Amino acid sequence: MTEVVGVNFRENGKVYFFDPNQLTLRINDKVIVETKIGKELGTVRTGKREIDESKLKEPLKKIIKKASTEDENHQLENIKKEKEALEVCKQKIKEHKLEMKLTEVKYLFDNSKLIFYFTADNRIDFRDLVKDLASIFKTRIELRQISNRDQVKRIGGNGICGRELCCCSFLHNSDNVTIKMAKEQNLSLNVSKIAGNCGRLMCCIKYEQNVYEEKMKKLPHPGAIVKTKDGEGIIENIEVLREIARVKLKDEDENSYYRKYPVDEVTVIKDTRKKIEDSTLKIESKEDVKEIREIEEADKRDKKNSDKDE
Repeated sequence: MTEVVGVNFRENGKVYFFDPNQLTLRINDKVIVETKIGKELGTVRTGKREIDESKLKEPLKKIIKKASTEDENHQLENIKKEKEALEVCKQKIKEHKLEMKLTEVKYLFDNSKLIFYFTADNRIDFRDLVKDLASIFKTRIELRQISNRDQVKRIGGNGICGRELCCCSFLHNSDNVTIKMAKEQNLSLNVSKIAGNCGRLMCCIKYEQNVYEEKMKKLPHPGAIVKTKDGEGIIENIEVLREIARVKLKDEDENSYYRKYPVDEVTVIKDTRKKIEDSTLKIESKEDVKEIREIEEADKRDKKNSDKDE
């Protein structure tokens, strides 16, 4: 077991573990830490605790010291300079006619590096831009492409539910959201209904998935042959949260019809899982399905690139 504290570098940002270095630390204390990219000023978000050392991906870096008033003033000065650098870089992007959108600028605490975050649909050749920026700011320059999710997390906003975006309030780590989850939750495959402000599938689909998976373990699956009070039939789909089955039955003339039953009112004769086909879902158009699949693939690429950065 090893002792750690959790530190993040932006409001509602991801929390990283550091060695407390025998310092007395409290929640919300400002600290100077050594990170992969250099020295940064962060905020203590979780107090000291012990975790299994085998769960750590790499050796912990130590907290250098608690930030002084002078350190905090220096950080405020850096924030002021970041705003100026943002405007300069935007102008240079226009001059070089680059298809990229600058989203944020960050100075490392000791000013050893200036990082420019941007989004772009394609790969960008920004070598000439870097040379210009280095000659202006006289420090190391790094341009880092970020995902649509990261961009919206930095900007903030409200979701279609009317509440503040999950990624800006409590959801620190984002996981891949897949079209399979949307299918299992019987959601409408319409981009405007299941895509968030970032243009990716909504994060709430992911963290609600656990509830659906737990319930589905106890419920019969679409395709199961069941006995109802009206005779034998085949489950067409399940309303998971309400635990209601839509069953396909046949009358005396072998004509098909459908009825809904609470799951506890049907008896499973044979439970065979039927593959969820697009034809059985709430689909507004084939173009929507194609676009959602493209969004899913883009999200996977974003996550892969994000994992590399960490």
